[in-house]
Amino acid sequence: MAMVEYKNILFCTDFSEDAEIAFLHAVDLAKKHSAKLHVFHVAHSSYRYARHIVDEYTSGGPGGEAFFDQELEKKATAALKDAYKKRLSEVKECVFVVKGGAPDVEIIHYAKKNNIDLIIMGALGKSEQDRLVHGSTVANVSRYAHCHVMAVRNPAKQFTLPGALY
Repeated sequence: MAMVEYKNILFCTDFSEDAEIAFLHAVDLAKKHSAKLHVFHVAHSSYRYARHIVDEYTSGGPGGEAFFDQELEKKATAALKDAYKKRLSEVKECVFVVKGGAPDVEIIHYAKKNNIDLIIMGALGKSEQDRLVHGSTVANVSRYAHCHVMAVRNPAKQFTLPGALY
C-alpha cells in the first residue's frame, strides 16, 4: 500500500480549544510531508450582516462595504498571525487566509480552488449555538470536501449523551 502524500494542508481555526489541538497535528503533518500549510479562518457570516448597519452610519455612500471588509480582513489576519506565526518556524511554507461567509462553504471552496490534500480542524467549534442554528461545520466539510478531512478532538473534553447510562 502506497503512503499518502500531502502537499497542501488546510488548517481551519475558530480559535477554539479544539482548533488549538488540531493546529499541533497540522504543524506535525506539514513538517513530516514538507507540505505547504494554509492557516485559514472564516469571519462568520453573522458578523458580515452587521456590516450593512455599520456601512449606513460610517460610509455615507458606496465603498463603505469594501472599506469595512478590508478592515475586518486586516484585523482578522493580524489576529491569525498573532496566534500562530511564531510557532510555524519549522514549516516549509505557510500562508494566512481570512474569508467572510459561512464557514463550511468557504472551507470547501478554498480547499477545491487551492488543491488542498488534507483539511484539519477541531472536532468541536467555539460556539454550541452556531451548531444549533447553522449545523455542524465539521460534518458538512467532511461530507462535501473533495479531500481527506481530519477532525481533531480535545482529549480534555468528555463527551456525554444526555440521559445515557454508563
